[in-house]
Amino acid sequence: MTQKAISWNAGIWTNPPVLSLQEGQFLQVEASEGSDYWEKTLYGFERSSGHSLLAVWERDSAIEVTFQLDSFTELYDQAGIMLQQGPGKWIKAGIELNDGIPQLAVVVTDGYSDWSLSPVPEWVGDHVTIRASRIQDAVVIRARTDHHGWRTVRVARFPYESGQQAGPFICAPTRAGFQVTFTRWISTEPDSDIHTDPPLEK
Repeated sequence: MTQKAISWNAGIWTNPPVLSLQEGQFLQVEASEGSDYWEKTLYGFERSSGHSLLAVWERDSAIEVTFQLDSFTELYDQAGIMLQQGPGKWIKAGIELNDGIPQLAVVVTDGYSDWSLSPVPEWVGDHVTIRASRIQDAVVIRARTDHHGWRTVRVARFPYESGQQAGPFICAPTRAGFQVTFTRWISTEPDSDIHTDPPLEK
């Protein structure tokens, strides 16, 4: 298959954000204060109040979401891509502000959530692309910017055969007024191998 743009109108919000405004090819979104996704681990609480714009994710395609990294200023500000099988079975991957630094963050959830972080302060002000592609029973999460090549962020179990959805997400656990501009949402060729980078498509 070739690269195919996904219309912002093709997705359905899991929870409507404060603002969702299409400006040309871009989508500006504002998250509700306190919005988040998490299941039990460490904190004990369960959160499913985040905002995800989801559409059907075909197994033989990779999904990429791109957004501007220029508005993340408060603890846990986050945006990226959500992969969802159903309640309590999802993966969110993107940028999250932690300890004052933007981090590549992935939360993998199957009844319980885990959390991994990798600092990317040099990415501030750039356009960040998060990519998800399935290989056998796993999903490979990669990330890049317009000025930095692909980085493999996580290989996680995602063994489902059907019913998956994917798309951009945003959360603001600690504050009001957090806005992100999403610039790209595409379906494209899946990864051929864990050690082979995808092409740098724009």
